[in-house]
Order: sequence, then structure tokens, then C-alpha cells
Amino acid sequence: MSIDFHADANRATYTGREPDPDWTAMIRAIVDPMAKRVVDIGCGGGIYSAQWAALGAALVTGVDFSEAMLSAAREANASVATLAFAKGDALATGLPDACADVVFERALIHHIADLAACFREARRLLATGGSFIVQDRTAEDCALPGAPDHPRGYFFERFPRLLDIELRRRPSGKAVIAACASASLALPTARSFWETRRVYASFAELAADLAARTGRSILHELSDDELAELIAFMRPRVGEGPIVEKDHWTVWSTAAA
Repeated sequence: MSIDFHADANRATYTGREPDPDWTAMIRAIVDPMAKRVVDIGCGGGIYSAQWAALGAALVTGVDFSEAMLSAAREANASVATLAFAKGDALATGLPDACADVVFERALIHHIADLAACFREARRLLATGGSFIVQDRTAEDCALPGAPDHPRGYFFERFPRLLDIELRRRPSGKAVIAACASASLALPTARSFWETRRVYASFAELAADLAARTGRSILHELSDDELAELIAFMRPRVGEGPIVEKDHWTVWSTAAA
């Protein structure tokens, strides 16, 4: 079954990790975060909201529809004065017009059926000249083969039905361009990059992360027995470690006129 984002059992699945320096370099190539007002829609446990604050943003507001995940985000970032969290939907955040210099959406839009409405809400939040940044995996990103530094690819090699799910839900570049046009946003610039997700000292550490389905909504489509089978399948292919896990992403950026 699909992940239940509202379940207390999943409240910490998107916490406890720090973004890779490659992600920071990618963001800085698009916009200078210093003194910006940032809205992070679909913030989950606040991993990237906290990083925007660390990069010098004046105020970061993380928005998510899951109160369970927001409670974990607040606990993890209670000491960060420039960071706040609010419950809201990606199509109706409840935030004021023109309240953001940057609207950021990471790993969100593949969960959104009405992409145009999502982007119109982002455009409403942006001040003139503000930046809209969307980070997600396309179907092409998901279809990359498994490798010791790209273990996600082995999910789909062992269970092809998972790739079928991804191919149905992942956005295309054309869909993103069309949604930007419908929201009166400029033609987006697209870039691809590899982001180091985490470094594991051993396969046992990776296996524990996989068994908990940490930050991997697609693994909720597997039963516990299937998940154990996947871990056993991956072990000889990934090796005993250390393991540098990387994911391939597409990032679109555009601006509000």
C-alpha cells in the first residue's frame, strides 16, 4: 500500500538527515539564499527547510499537509529562530500573497494530480522577481540502472512493478513547462544533478534504513517479506560498504515577473 503521510509511525521518516554540499552548490547556482524569505512546500520533516535557514535565509516557512510530520519537524528544529512550520495544502497553503522571495518544492510534484493549480499557488506566494524552484525525479531519472552508488535502481530491477508506479506518477519536462505557463511563470530552466543522499559505513546500516523505509515512499508499496527479499537481492550488488548513496534529480527554476 502507499505511504500514509499522516501516520505517527511515519512522522520521522523525513528527518535526521543533512543535505549534501552538492545540493547547496546547486541552489546557490540558482539563487542567493541570504536574507531571502523562503517557503518550502511539502517540507515533510523539515530537512531542507532547515538547510535554507542555515544558508542565511531571513525567514523560512515549511508547509506540509501532515501534522504528524510537522510535529517532528518542529521538534528537530526548535532552536532555529528563523524557521517556522505551518499546516497547509500545496494547492492552498493559507499563506499571504507575495510573502516569499523563493518558493521551493522538493519531491512534491509527483504526489500532485493538478500541477497547474500547484504552480498557481506558488506564483501567488512569490513577490515580484521571486524564484520558484522545483526538484523532483522524472521518469528518466527513475529508470537509471542500479549501481553500488545508486542502490535505488535495484528497487526496480527486482520489482519492476515499482518502476511502473514511478513512471505513472513522475512529471515530465513538458508537464512542468505547461504548468509554469498556466501560472504565468517564465519558461523554466532545467538542470540535472546527482545528490548524495547519505553515506553508510556498512551494508548493515543501509539495510536498516531500507527496512524502516526511511524517506522512501516507494518502498511502502512492498510487503515486509518483499522488502526483506529486496534487501537480500541488493547486498551482493551493493557490497559491504562503505556505501555512498546518490540519487539523480531534475531541478526546474523560474521567476515571477
